[in-house]
Amino acid sequence: MSRIITRLHLFVINPKARRGLLVAGHLRLPCLLGNSGLTTRKREGDGATPRGKFKLLWHYQRGRRITATISQRPLNQNSGWCDASNHPSYNRPVTLPFKASHEKLYRNDSAYDVVIVMDFNMHPRQRGKGSAIFFHLIREGAQFTEGCIAISKSDMRKLLPLLGPKTQIYTG
Repeated sequence: MSRIITRLHLFVINPKARRGLLVAGHLRLPCLLGNSGLTTRKREGDGATPRGKFKLLWHYQRGRRITATISQRPLNQNSGWCDASNHPSYNRPVTLPFKASHEKLYRNDSAYDVVIVMDFNMHPRQRGKGSAIFFHLIREGAQFTEGCIAISKSDMRKLLPLLGPKTQIYTG
């Protein structure tokens, strides 16, 4: 049985290239960061990955399942995430159709085939501070994210079984 990792550390390799290295126990995994690099002053739509320490709250999976001990929620075509900072459901999962601005979690590409919700701006939640900061798969051809952290599918297969309810990610 694999040992659960409690800390993931993100190191920036090349800020201009929006690339980092995620260190998880013995694993060293290349990752993509937000187009605007890392920030301590995250704002909605700024394209930056927030600096800090964040719990990995739960995850969604689509398609062939990867065994995991971190909590899982169902992912279906009605899964969404509110990014409208003036809405009561801001930075929360929502059911589609949804009138306010939102992100669709069941996507046409593979980026969210595995998506882990990070505890960024969740407890407490502040309007306009940023939403939908996830740890997910790299979208084919992507050079950066919109503020999330992304790794390859093969690396996620190695890492996900090692993540548990006490795992935290340290960025910057």
